[in-house]
Amino acid sequence: QVQLVESGGGLVQAGGSLRLSCALSGSTFTRYTMGWFRQAPGKEREFVAIMSWTDGSTYYSGSVQGRFTIFRDNTQDTVDLWMSSLKLEDTAVYFCAADRSPRPPQVFSYWGQGTQVTVSP
Repeated sequence: QVQLVESGGGLVQAGGSLRLSCALSGSTFTRYTMGWFRQAPGKEREFVAIMSWTDGSTYYSGSVQGRFTIFRDNTQDTVDLWMSSLKLEDTAVYFCAADRSPRPPQVFSYWGQGTQVTVSP
């Protein structure tokens, strides 16, 4: 059974940086496309960043391009989201997701519980 556990959320001032981490257990990490999503209060869950397991291709939403970096460590079975130049609108619950698809899937199969990121003025 695949399990995903996020960590690293918290409170940060606007303009600051934060790193989220997600650990996958229960399966072979290197065969999973990994993604980060977020959901702000009263809004739909939205895509943030994805990294394919086949060639390491990365995909970012336009709102975080250039500020966030997705990074996977296949020795630790983790995928990180490095966030910088944080804005108030980045406040959300951030979710880690995994899927066996070699390319970004329409719907990810496995999800973590989420970690709160709050950006203050």
